[in-house]
Amino acid sequence: MDFYEVLKNRRSFRGFDSSRAIPQKSLENIMQAVQCAPSACNRQPWRFVIVFNGELRKKIGSCYPKPWLLEAPAIVVAMADYSTCWTRLEGTPAAEIDMGIAMEHLVLAAAAEGLGTCWICAFEKAKLNEIMQVSQPWCVEAITPLGYANSDPRALKYKDLEEIFTVIK
Repeated sequence: MDFYEVLKNRRSFRGFDSSRAIPQKSLENIMQAVQCAPSACNRQPWRFVIVFNGELRKKIGSCYPKPWLLEAPAIVVAMADYSTCWTRLEGTPAAEIDMGIAMEHLVLAAAAEGLGTCWICAFEKAKLNEIMQVSQPWCVEAITPLGYANSDPRALKYKDLEEIFTVIK
């Protein structure tokens, strides 16, 4: 699939085929995509944990109210490191932005591999940090199921380009 096809086909899926395993080569390609994600001053203040373990997946699922999260064979937990990240001129950390760039690489690479994801930020953050044994300066910032979607993506309506961009010449 070419890059622009990947962008147009990437969707958030909320249903997965739990019987289909994720190929090892697909996992490697996804990890390499995250590895080359840009970050401020190339500090790479992120860590990703790909969880296949059923018991841990259930614990992660207890932090998010929708049962479809557990349908996927894996859950990816994305964490940011606030101690090593670049900081803006006024001193605010850029870890969440850098982790977000890496997470976008992950979901796009998954789409290129024919896998579905759904970037989730609506979870009990403190509880998930505890479950994952994450403590400051690290913090879980996002999770996503990872697997083969069990449905076709719904068509999305996008804003017109004129609503999104202003071009000044």
